[in-house]
Amino acid sequence: MIEINGVSKTYAKGSVKAVDDINVEIRNGEIFGFLGPNGAGKTTTLKMITGILKPDGGNIKINGIDIVREPVEAKQHIGFVPDNPEIFNRLTGMEYLNFIADMYDVPDKERYDRINEIAEEFKIKDALPSSVNSYSHGMRQKLVLIGALLHNPSVWVLDEPMVGLDPEASFELKNRMRRHADSGNSVFFSTHIMEVAEKLCDRVGIIKKGKIVFVGTVDELRNTRKEDESLENLFLELIKE
Repeated sequence: MIEINGVSKTYAKGSVKAVDDINVEIRNGEIFGFLGPNGAGKTTTLKMITGILKPDGGNIKINGIDIVREPVEAKQHIGFVPDNPEIFNRLTGMEYLNFIADMYDVPDKERYDRINEIAEEFKIKDALPSSVNSYSHGMRQKLVLIGALLHNPSVWVLDEPMVGLDPEASFELKNRMRRHADSGNSVFFSTHIMEVAEKLCDRVGIIKKGKIVFVGTVDELRNTRKEDESLENLFLELIKE
């Protein structure tokens, strides 16, 4: 579970309000899609959830643990995939995954079982002995995904996770997200792909200019507007207002 209470974040010495007093709860057992135009505050919010950025006000709790007051303990519960898969290029894929596993104290047998399982699923196992520098963008995205899931976190925070993935890998990731949520865990992900959000998410949150303008199911959004509209059209109407 993720609890975001009264959270704000400003830049440029307070002159730019990236996130403005937002409140939202991502429940156990659900996939929550975070939608908004470029510059709306999505990535800033995700970075505060994962402890990369510190909120100016409010608090964020991961499974009841405050990310600012107890960052190490809170981060043990999080698997984070950033919007840009920047990795140590001089390492091999396997060296990178072992480094991540060491950071989370994942036992040897458990780490290799999970690496083999997820690498097979994303069809990247044969590339793990090679240098990350030789990887395509899509392969790096797969490697970051494996690293984020290695310690079997209950809370997944994914920033545009399907960008760069081939259709087969995207399909596998969506299935894995669904299984994770159905097991009583939570998935919070941002996306610009409205079709994916409409089909996959239990609820969505829409952010505009740093403020949350809607939280609920797609059907609930339709009920406030036009019941036969796609999520894409509903989203565009909402952010234009």
